[in-house]
Amino acid sequence: MSNVEKYAVTQLSLQSILGYIRAGDIAIPEIQRPFVWSSTQVRDLLDSLYNGYPTGYLIVWQNPDVKLKDGKNAIGKKVLLDGQQRVTALMASIAGIEVFDDDYNLHTIPIAFNPAANEGNERFAVPSAAIRNDKHWIPDISEVFKGGFSTRKFTNAYLENNPDADEDIVDAAITRLISIVNCQIGMITLSAELSIEEVTEIFIRINSKGMQLNQADFAMSKIAADTSYGGNMLRKAIDYFCHLAVKPEFYAHVKKDIEFSASEYAGKLAWLKDDKDDIYDPDYNDMLRVAFMFAFDKRSKLSDLVSLLSGRDFTDRKFKEEIAEQSFKDLKRGVLAFMHEYNFEQFTLAIKSAGFITPRLLNSQMTLNFAYTLLLRLQESGEVPKIEIKRHVQKWFVFTTLTSRYITSPETRWGQDLRAIADKGFLPYFQELQEAELSDTFWDIQLVQRLETSSSTSPFFNVFIAAQVWGADRSLLSASSKVSDLIGAGDVHHIFPKGYLKENGMNEKSLYNQVANYTYLDTSINIAISNKPPSEYFTDELRLVKEGGSKVGTITNEADFFGSLTVNCIPHDVVGMTVKNYTVFLQERRKLMAKKIKTYYFAL
Repeated sequence: MSNVEKYAVTQLSLQSILGYIRAGDIAIPEIQRPFVWSSTQVRDLLDSLYNGYPTGYLIVWQNPDVKLKDGKNAIGKKVLLDGQQRVTALMASIAGIEVFDDDYNLHTIPIAFNPAANEGNERFAVPSAAIRNDKHWIPDISEVFKGGFSTRKFTNAYLENNPDADEDIVDAAITRLISIVNCQIGMITLSAELSIEEVTEIFIRINSKGMQLNQADFAMSKIAADTSYGGNMLRKAIDYFCHLAVKPEFYAHVKKDIEFSASEYAGKLAWLKDDKDDIYDPDYNDMLRVAFMFAFDKRSKLSDLVSLLSGRDFTDRKFKEEIAEQSFKDLKRGVLAFMHEYNFEQFTLAIKSAGFITPRLLNSQMTLNFAYTLLLRLQESGEVPKIEIKRHVQKWFVFTTLTSRYITSPETRWGQDLRAIADKGFLPYFQELQEAELSDTFWDIQLVQRLETSSSTSPFFNVFIAAQVWGADRSLLSASSKVSDLIGAGDVHHIFPKGYLKENGMNEKSLYNQVANYTYLDTSINIAISNKPPSEYFTDELRLVKEGGSKVGTITNEADFFGSLTVNCIPHDVVGMTVKNYTVFLQERRKLMAKKIKTYYFAL
């Protein structure tokens, strides 16, 4: 395919582009990504347009033309691939449209303008209290672009409030501001004949930042552009679900959407208004992936989803209406299964009851996504009794976390697993994987080595903490506080105090911050330990509990003292250890931690 056929470059006025978007000829879904620009960036964009500086190209993709049953083409809408932040900034600042930020808060982006400013002085600004009280400034330029705005009336009123202003300068500035909508912006339209891979490659080459376009953005853009098979309403369902998962109070806004409230989706996600759980707060990328893997047999690549929604027949490479229609039906089924209250709550319950009671123990969203896909598939297939599904999902989640199964090339690995589960059955395949990857060498050597890290967010350390939570273990030297009680209350603490190690020459964080030196401690116990070596505070505590008392913790007998060491995987000879024994201590504790994880895993 020649360069001429791959894309076309045109110049359009800003007013035309905004008009096309309002008319729906160019699809720009709100969910594609939240508006993340700062007000300062919006100000700078307007200043560039005002002064005639280039603002970069917009990139749109002409959807593949779907063959209708009568043989004719259904011309697809153009999808905005690059430039959403710029276009959204202009629509918000010029038209005064409210936008969502990355925290899903709805707000406008007012930009102030000073028509009396001399050359070299600031004309655009983010309005502050001082600017709003200064009569030289228009606090929000969207007022200028409203219908019925009169330049003459405005200039007269402005000069009356600012008698020191030059009439010609003010009049010229207002005229020039209004003419921003006539500025020409370059638009690169990519051919409908291009594959998803080619579109991505062109995007990377054109984009000055070299940032790869997210395949989920393609999919959401394609869904939003569809009006034939309910894609536009499906996009809203995905959008609103992801908003509500993060901010349940957002439901008040959803209710204002009359069209959506009348749809079949509204009742399916209403339960989220009362949901306060943050274990799994999916974004549209997560939701699309799970829905796609669940509803489309053996497929895992989102690029395939875009092709299928476009009607592509993978056999003859043509685009057909019946394939597009069926693909939207299948995706809808997947989305409805994803957002179903029972399914979602069963999944989060499975993760939490496996010990992962807080998001800080969860490292990989990709691992979570496949675990949810597995739950949905097992519920539908009937391969295992429903009462056992949660246990299998828990075990799979821990297995894939410990083996880092989805950390690199997750889509490829997902595809392998989906095909193997479909061909062999889940139970035989899972048993095969465990036998191959969870050998004695893994538990006794590899896992011990992986626990040799200073990262408190290590997935292997997190599984250890989850094992403690699952076992209802009490924190070190405490007769009352559980590890689960302390996770949300504070950070882990050092068994060999950091200050003590540094005083004895261990100044590198990678040494004193080893996860094998971490444990959850009640604050009062941590204060009592201070910077004392284990040989001192453990010895004192042991002596006192033998006498029926306690100095550091709340344990009052010797059996409970050593029991506390055991459940926290601390070797009993720590009682006499000093800095000279620190390396040996780390080695021994890692072995005990790995052993506990193994016991926990097989008990799930």
